[in-house]
Amino acid sequence: MTVTEIASVDGVISPTTEATITLPDDGLYRGDGVFEVIRLYEGHPFALREHLDRLERSAAAIELPVDRPAVERELDALLEAFGRGDAQLRIVLTRGGRRILLIENMPAMASTVRLATVTYQPTVILTGVKSLSYAANMQATRIAQARGADEALLVRADGVVLEAPTSTIFWVSPEGGLRTPSLGAGILESITRSQIVRALHVEEGEFDIGDLLGTHEAFLASTVREVQPIASIDGRQLETPGPRTREAADAFQRSLKETVAPL
Repeated sequence: MTVTEIASVDGVISPTTEATITLPDDGLYRGDGVFEVIRLYEGHPFALREHLDRLERSAAAIELPVDRPAVERELDALLEAFGRGDAQLRIVLTRGGRRILLIENMPAMASTVRLATVTYQPTVILTGVKSLSYAANMQATRIAQARGADEALLVRADGVVLEAPTSTIFWVSPEGGLRTPSLGAGILESITRSQIVRALHVEEGEFDIGDLLGTHEAFLASTVREVQPIASIDGRQLETPGPRTREAADAFQRSLKETVAPL
């Protein structure tokens, strides 16, 4: 369903196509800022507190001041103007001091996803920071698509599995358990990941790509994707959706009912 896309810039609400920001702003010039994307279910945000907490942690890591009360006031007003509907909410804080909140249409999402591995080295300074500097992530996706996949799977130069550019990855071990990269490997602290890890027994660690390529079942998880089965990795076909994927999807839906609530 198409929604009316609206924006709030420093508290001024308008259609997104009419919103403007004042330049210069290093958020645009240098990608110096932070952001969050939150899914709206009938106008109610998913894990809002967790997302705002992570926004503050990201901002603190790059010494970016955050006026959280102002963000929350402007968010209240924007959600009231939007009303009820399924959409995604984007919050952007820039070095120029702009607070940008946008309600956007959900991107089209296939029932499964094909991955291609792309070598990637995390930037230690920005590890765990959801910054506006996403050019490397987006280029990784384009590299994967040029290889016939839908999305990239980021793998460190030493062969350790990381994540997809905008989601985390889980797979089934030879013993039948779930595995996912640990935060210490250099991945973002995904909120959907944490919901699944809390609900199910998941082994976290630094796993070699060979471990993942030996699996028969895997899935991606993110705010926008929720739980999405992986159909193939580097052309190797996987079971979709497998039983552990269905279990994770059910666990996420249960958590969703507990987490999504009116402001």
